[in-house]
Amino acid sequence: MSKTIAHLLDEAAALLAAAGFPDPRRQARRLLAAALELSPAGLLAQSERVLAAGEIARSRAMLARMAAGEPLSRILGRREFWGLEFALSEATFDPRPESETIVAAVRERLQGDGRDRRFLDLGTGCGCLVLALLSEFPKALGVGVDIAEGAVRTARGNARALGLADRALFLVGDWAQALAGRFDAVVANPPYIATAALADLPPAVARYDPRRALDGGADGLAAYRVLAAALPALLRPGGLFACEVGQGQAQAVAAILAASGLAVETPLRDLAGIERVIVARGGGSRGAGR
Repeated sequence: MSKTIAHLLDEAAALLAAAGFPDPRRQARRLLAAALELSPAGLLAQSERVLAAGEIARSRAMLARMAAGEPLSRILGRREFWGLEFALSEATFDPRPESETIVAAVRERLQGDGRDRRFLDLGTGCGCLVLALLSEFPKALGVGVDIAEGAVRTARGNARALGLADRALFLVGDWAQALAGRFDAVVANPPYIATAALADLPPAVARYDPRRALDGGADGLAAYRVLAAALPALLRPGGLFACEVGQGQAQAVAAILAASGLAVETPLRDLAGIERVIVARGGGSRGAGR
Protein backbone atom coordinates (compact mmCIF):
# COMPACT_ATOMS: atom_id res chain seq x y z
CA MET A 1 0.00 0.00 0.00
CA SER A 2 1.33 3.41 -0.94
CA LYS A 3 1.90 5.90 1.85
CA THR A 4 1.82 9.66 1.51
CA ILE A 5 3.46 12.26 3.70
CA ALA A 6 0.04 12.94 5.25
CA HIS A 7 -0.39 9.26 6.14
CA LEU A 8 3.07 9.09 7.69
CA LEU A 9 2.45 12.30 9.61
CA ASP A 10 -0.71 10.81 11.13
CA GLU A 11 1.23 7.67 12.05
CA ALA A 12 4.08 9.64 13.61
CA ALA A 13 1.78 11.92 15.60
CA ALA A 14 -0.12 8.92 16.99
CA LEU A 15 3.09 7.21 18.07
CA LEU A 16 4.45 10.33 19.77
CA ALA A 17 1.11 10.93 21.48
CA ALA A 18 1.21 7.38 22.86
CA ALA A 19 4.74 8.06 24.10
CA GLY A 20 3.48 11.09 26.06
CA PHE A 21 4.89 13.91 23.94
CA PRO A 22 3.27 17.33 24.33
CA ASP A 23 1.93 18.69 21.04
CA PRO A 24 2.78 15.44 19.22
CA ARG A 25 1.69 16.62 15.79
CA ARG A 26 4.06 19.57 15.84
CA GLN A 27 6.89 17.29 16.98
CA ALA A 28 6.01 14.83 14.20
CA ARG A 29 6.13 17.60 11.61
CA ARG A 30 9.58 18.68 12.79
CA LEU A 31 10.91 15.15 12.61
CA LEU A 32 9.44 14.31 9.20
CA ALA A 33 10.60 17.60 7.69
CA ALA A 34 14.13 16.74 8.82
CA ALA A 35 13.90 13.11 7.70
CA LEU A 36 12.64 14.09 4.25
CA GLU A 37 14.94 17.15 3.99
CA LEU A 38 12.02 19.53 3.60
CA SER A 39 11.08 22.79 5.24
CA PRO A 40 7.92 22.73 7.38
CA ALA A 41 6.15 24.63 4.61
CA GLY A 42 7.45 22.16 2.03
CA LEU A 43 6.15 19.26 4.11
CA LEU A 44 2.64 20.71 4.05
CA ALA A 45 2.84 21.59 0.37
CA GLN A 46 3.81 18.01 -0.52
CA SER A 47 1.47 16.29 1.92
CA GLU A 48 -0.11 14.11 -0.77
CA ARG A 49 3.21 12.99 -2.25
CA VAL A 50 3.68 9.23 -2.23
CA LEU A 51 6.85 8.30 -0.38
CA ALA A 52 9.55 5.93 -1.58
CA ALA A 53 10.33 2.88 0.55
CA GLY A 54 13.67 4.34 1.61
CA GLU A 55 12.04 7.56 2.78
CA ILE A 56 9.54 5.63 4.87
CA ALA A 57 12.25 3.45 6.41
CA ARG A 58 14.45 6.44 7.27
CA SER A 59 11.53 8.37 8.77
CA ARG A 60 10.36 5.43 10.87
CA ALA A 61 13.87 4.78 12.16
CA MET A 62 14.19 8.38 13.28
CA LEU A 63 10.69 8.29 14.73
CA ALA A 64 11.51 5.23 16.83
CA ARG A 65 14.52 7.02 18.30
CA MET A 66 12.48 10.10 19.13
CA ALA A 67 9.68 8.04 20.70
CA ALA A 68 12.33 6.37 22.88
CA GLY A 69 13.30 9.79 24.25
CA GLU A 70 16.25 10.83 22.09
CA PRO A 71 16.16 14.58 21.32
CA LEU A 72 15.73 15.49 17.67
CA SER A 73 18.95 17.50 17.79
CA ARG A 74 20.84 14.34 18.78
CA ILE A 75 19.12 12.31 16.08
CA LEU A 76 20.12 14.89 13.47
CA GLY A 77 23.53 15.59 14.99
CA ARG A 78 23.03 19.33 14.81
CA ARG A 79 21.43 22.23 16.65
CA GLU A 80 20.57 25.78 15.62
CA PHE A 81 21.93 28.41 17.99
CA TRP A 82 21.97 32.17 17.46
CA GLY A 83 20.71 31.58 13.91
CA LEU A 84 23.76 29.41 13.13
CA GLU A 85 23.90 25.64 12.69
CA PHE A 86 26.24 23.66 14.95
CA ALA A 87 27.24 20.04 14.63
CA LEU A 88 27.00 18.05 17.87
CA SER A 89 28.88 14.98 19.03
CA GLU A 90 28.78 12.63 22.00
CA ALA A 91 31.45 14.80 23.62
CA THR A 92 29.42 18.03 23.45
CA PHE A 93 26.56 19.46 25.44
CA ASP A 94 23.45 20.19 23.38
CA PRO A 95 23.06 23.99 23.63
CA ARG A 96 19.66 25.33 24.61
CA PRO A 97 18.01 28.60 23.53
CA GLU A 98 18.36 30.15 27.01
CA SER A 99 22.14 30.19 26.56
CA GLU A 100 21.69 32.77 23.81
CA THR A 101 21.13 35.24 26.66
CA ILE A 102 24.91 35.12 27.23
CA VAL A 103 25.65 36.15 23.65
CA ALA A 104 23.04 38.89 23.75
CA ALA A 105 24.48 40.28 26.98
CA VAL A 106 28.01 40.56 25.58
CA ARG A 107 26.84 42.00 22.27
CA GLU A 108 24.77 44.67 24.01
CA ARG A 109 27.66 45.77 26.21
CA LEU A 110 30.52 45.69 23.72
CA GLN A 111 29.11 46.47 20.30
CA GLY A 112 29.33 49.76 18.52
CA ASP A 113 32.77 51.13 19.33
CA GLY A 114 34.59 49.47 16.40
CA ARG A 115 37.38 48.04 18.56
CA ASP A 116 38.97 44.69 17.97
CA ARG A 117 37.93 42.23 20.65
CA ARG A 118 39.30 39.05 22.22
CA PHE A 119 36.85 36.50 23.57
CA LEU A 120 37.40 33.40 25.71
CA ASP A 121 34.87 30.57 26.05
CA LEU A 122 35.61 28.19 28.94
CA GLY A 123 34.02 24.75 28.59
CA THR A 124 33.31 25.53 24.96
CA GLY A 125 31.60 22.27 23.93
CA CYS A 126 30.52 22.62 20.30
CA GLY A 127 31.87 26.19 20.28
CA CYS A 128 28.46 27.85 20.05
CA LEU A 129 29.10 30.76 22.44
CA VAL A 130 32.41 31.97 21.10
CA LEU A 131 31.48 31.35 17.45
CA ALA A 132 28.20 33.22 17.87
CA LEU A 133 30.17 36.14 19.29
CA LEU A 134 32.63 36.06 16.40
CA SER A 135 29.68 36.19 14.00
CA GLU A 136 28.63 39.44 15.69
CA PHE A 137 32.10 41.01 15.93
CA PRO A 138 33.82 40.70 12.53
CA LYS A 139 37.21 41.94 13.80
CA ALA A 140 37.27 39.81 16.95
CA LEU A 141 39.40 36.79 17.79
CA GLY A 142 38.15 33.96 19.99
CA VAL A 143 39.59 31.11 22.04
CA GLY A 144 37.57 28.11 23.19
CA VAL A 145 38.79 25.64 25.83
CA ASP A 146 37.32 22.26 26.71
CA ILE A 147 38.66 19.32 28.70
CA ALA A 148 37.26 16.84 26.14
CA GLU A 149 39.33 16.36 23.00
CA GLY A 150 36.22 15.24 21.12
CA ALA A 151 34.46 18.48 21.94
CA VAL A 152 37.42 20.50 20.70
CA ARG A 153 37.41 18.56 17.42
CA THR A 154 33.69 19.26 17.02
CA ALA A 155 34.16 22.97 17.76
CA ARG A 156 36.97 23.25 15.22
CA GLY A 157 34.74 21.62 12.61
CA ASN A 158 31.97 24.09 13.37
CA ALA A 159 34.38 27.01 13.03
CA ARG A 160 35.40 25.74 9.59
CA ALA A 161 31.80 25.18 8.51
CA LEU A 162 30.82 28.70 9.57
CA GLY A 163 33.80 30.34 7.89
CA LEU A 164 35.25 31.49 11.22
CA ALA A 165 38.26 29.18 11.56
CA ASP A 166 40.76 31.97 10.82
CA ARG A 167 39.58 33.87 13.91
CA ALA A 168 38.95 30.98 16.30
CA LEU A 169 41.40 28.84 18.26
CA PHE A 170 40.22 25.78 20.20
CA LEU A 171 42.36 24.12 22.84
CA VAL A 172 42.12 21.07 25.08
CA GLY A 173 42.48 22.23 28.68
CA ASP A 174 41.11 22.18 32.21
CA TRP A 175 39.22 25.48 32.50
CA ALA A 176 41.75 28.33 32.47
CA GLN A 177 44.85 26.38 33.45
CA ALA A 178 47.90 27.33 31.36
CA LEU A 179 46.09 30.20 29.65
CA ALA A 180 47.94 33.50 29.36
CA GLY A 181 46.74 36.87 28.16
CA ARG A 182 43.69 38.96 28.88
CA PHE A 183 40.32 39.09 27.19
CA ASP A 184 37.57 41.64 26.62
CA ALA A 185 34.96 39.04 27.53
CA VAL A 186 35.00 35.58 29.05
CA VAL A 187 31.89 33.45 28.66
CA ALA A 188 30.92 30.09 30.12
CA ASN A 189 28.02 27.71 30.51
CA PRO A 190 29.54 25.52 33.24
CA PRO A 191 28.01 22.40 34.80
CA TYR A 192 25.61 23.50 37.53
CA ILE A 193 23.50 20.50 38.51
CA ALA A 194 24.17 19.27 42.05
CA THR A 195 25.54 15.73 41.92
CA ALA A 196 22.67 14.30 43.95
CA ALA A 197 20.13 15.83 41.54
CA LEU A 198 21.57 14.18 38.42
CA ALA A 199 19.41 11.10 38.98
CA ASP A 200 16.29 13.27 38.69
CA LEU A 201 17.14 14.80 35.31
CA PRO A 202 14.87 14.04 32.34
CA PRO A 203 16.14 11.10 30.26
CA ALA A 204 16.63 13.38 27.25
CA VAL A 205 19.30 15.20 29.28
CA ALA A 206 20.75 12.43 31.43
CA ARG A 207 21.22 9.93 28.60
CA TYR A 208 22.56 12.20 25.90
CA ASP A 209 24.47 15.13 27.44
CA PRO A 210 27.94 14.32 28.83
CA ARG A 211 27.91 13.97 32.61
CA ARG A 212 30.92 16.29 32.94
CA ALA A 213 28.81 19.04 31.32
CA LEU A 214 26.08 18.58 33.93
CA ASP A 215 27.72 17.66 37.25
CA GLY A 216 28.40 20.82 39.25
CA GLY A 217 29.59 19.08 42.41
CA ALA A 218 27.88 18.72 45.77
CA ASP A 219 26.07 22.07 45.63
CA GLY A 220 26.21 22.68 41.87
CA LEU A 221 28.60 25.60 42.29
CA ALA A 222 32.03 23.95 42.05
CA ALA A 223 32.83 25.26 38.56
CA TYR A 224 31.94 28.84 39.49
CA ARG A 225 34.49 28.81 42.29
CA VAL A 226 37.20 27.67 39.87
CA LEU A 227 36.20 30.29 37.31
CA ALA A 228 35.98 33.11 39.85
CA ALA A 229 39.52 32.42 41.02
CA ALA A 230 40.84 32.57 37.45
CA LEU A 231 38.94 35.59 36.15
CA PRO A 232 41.03 38.43 37.65
CA ALA A 233 44.01 37.26 35.60
CA LEU A 234 41.96 36.68 32.45
CA LEU A 235 39.95 39.89 32.12
CA ARG A 236 41.22 43.15 30.78
CA PRO A 237 40.41 46.15 33.00
CA GLY A 238 36.65 46.55 32.80
CA GLY A 239 36.32 43.29 30.86
CA LEU A 240 33.13 41.24 30.99
CA PHE A 241 32.35 37.82 32.38
CA ALA A 242 28.98 36.33 31.39
CA CYS A 243 27.85 32.90 32.51
CA GLU A 244 24.74 30.78 32.68
CA VAL A 245 23.40 29.65 36.06
CA GLY A 246 20.79 27.15 37.16
CA GLN A 247 17.41 28.12 38.50
CA GLY A 248 17.76 29.58 41.97
CA GLN A 249 21.56 29.92 41.79
CA ALA A 250 21.91 33.54 40.68
CA GLN A 251 22.51 35.08 44.10
CA ALA A 252 24.99 32.40 45.17
CA VAL A 253 27.01 32.73 41.96
CA ALA A 254 26.94 36.53 42.23
CA ALA A 255 28.39 36.28 45.74
CA ILE A 256 31.18 33.96 44.54
CA LEU A 257 32.14 36.39 41.78
CA ALA A 258 31.94 39.44 44.04
CA ALA A 259 34.29 37.75 46.51
CA SER A 260 36.89 37.63 43.69
CA GLY A 261 36.65 41.38 43.20
CA LEU A 262 34.26 41.49 40.24
CA ALA A 263 31.43 44.01 39.99
CA VAL A 264 28.25 42.00 39.47
CA GLU A 265 25.24 43.32 37.58
CA THR A 266 21.59 42.47 38.19
CA PRO A 267 20.93 38.91 36.91
CA LEU A 268 19.44 38.63 33.41
CA ARG A 269 16.29 36.59 32.86
CA ASP A 270 15.68 34.18 29.99
CA LEU A 271 12.48 34.03 27.95
CA ALA A 272 10.85 31.93 30.68
CA GLY A 273 11.50 34.67 33.24
CA ILE A 274 14.18 32.68 35.10
CA GLU A 275 17.32 34.45 36.35
CA ARG A 276 19.65 32.72 33.90
CA VAL A 277 22.76 34.80 33.23
CA ILE A 278 25.16 36.64 35.51
CA VAL A 279 27.27 39.45 34.06
CA ALA A 280 30.23 40.84 35.99
CA ARG A 281 33.04 43.26 35.21
CA GLY A 282 36.68 43.08 36.12
CA GLY A 283 38.43 45.85 38.03
CA GLY A 284 39.17 49.18 36.36
CA SER A 285 37.33 50.82 33.52
CA ARG A 286 39.76 50.89 30.58
CA GLY A 287 38.43 48.94 27.63
CA ALA A 288 35.01 48.36 29.14
CA GLY A 289 33.12 49.43 26.05
CA ARG A 290 29.38 50.08 26.11
